[in-house]
Amino acid sequence: MADRGAGTLSGLARPLRVVFVCTQNRLRSPTAEAIFRTHPEWEVASAGTARDADTALTRDLLEWADVAVCMEKAHRDWIRARWRGVLPDDRLLTLGIPDDYEFMDAELVALLERLVPARLAGKGLREGIGGSGSEE
Repeated sequence: MADRGAGTLSGLARPLRVVFVCTQNRLRSPTAEAIFRTHPEWEVASAGTARDADTALTRDLLEWADVAVCMEKAHRDWIRARWRGVLPDDRLLTLGIPDDYEFMDAELVALLERLVPARLAGKGLREGIGGSGSEE
């Protein structure tokens, strides 16, 4: 498993592993996965919190990820309640995107393209993973 040590996650050669999370894994998180699939510095996946999600979020998938990008606060809270500590809280990001969009909806794509890179950059999550030390 990756060293999730401190500060920023830049430094190692491998791509940053990002899992996008929504409820059903049918509209929002698969859209995010589709539009960021070719990002040169990220390896992406998507999953849902519901039992009947197209791809249900598992502990293994969360352990694979360096960061989870949640569409809503409820998804982040669900992860915290179910698997506290698998990812540090500062690696559970929330976008605040409600379940109001269809798959690949132009407005959803624009929101994701604006919010996701900014949120990852805002956390110092730019060019892969690495670092050592302690959490702030």
